[in-house]
Amino acid sequence: MPPCGAASRQPAGSTSYNLPDALTLERPILGGYDWGGNASCVAAALWSERIGGLVSYAGYDVIDVRGQQAAFQPSFERICWYQHLFQMERGRACLAEHRQALCRILWSEWSPDWQFDEATFARSAASYENPDFVDVVIHCYRACFGTEAGDPALQPLEDRLAQKPTIAVPTVTIDGTADPLKPGGTAGHANMFVGPHEHRAVASGHNLPQELPSAFAEAVIKVYGWLT
Repeated sequence: MPPCGAASRQPAGSTSYNLPDALTLERPILGGYDWGGNASCVAAALWSERIGGLVSYAGYDVIDVRGQQAAFQPSFERICWYQHLFQMERGRACLAEHRQALCRILWSEWSPDWQFDEATFARSAASYENPDFVDVVIHCYRACFGTEAGDPALQPLEDRLAQKPTIAVPTVTIDGTADPLKPGGTAGHANMFVGPHEHRAVASGHNLPQELPSAFAEAVIKVYGWLT
């Protein structure tokens, strides 16, 4: 999978260690895309009092498990071929045996105009050799489809997210106009952001932070400006 930012989840009321505390950050700005966008939006939706602001690629990027179980247009189902493959043990074996080749295909399909070089891919590909990589990827896509259960300790949070809570922190959302995973963009998510919010569309594929890092950085600066 592509590299992405991250934010942690923990049960409501938990006193366990969390990322802002570990880094001694007070109301940080979170930014992410893909899995990092999921995590950043979740943190901003559930713990807005801990978060200063948000930059989210692909709008309100919180997984709708029930919605994922409905059929989409065939053209979009074809783009999501890997998600269907991962529902089978054959998909687990394919990822385990061909992790770099499979992910290289996804990079190319998701960002069709991005001519990344071998060194750029290699920096991320090293993480695919993590011994937990395959299990984490497979479980994630199965949990998103509702075909495998998540951690029971986190179910109260999943129940809250299923209610589609709005995000109240200052937010810039971004779409890549050449991203096949987000056909039509996510400008329609605007009602999910009830604080200061700006939506931007830029000429990029899915991996916007690497394809056009200046656009992502400018969005972070915009959010920071709202906070100062």
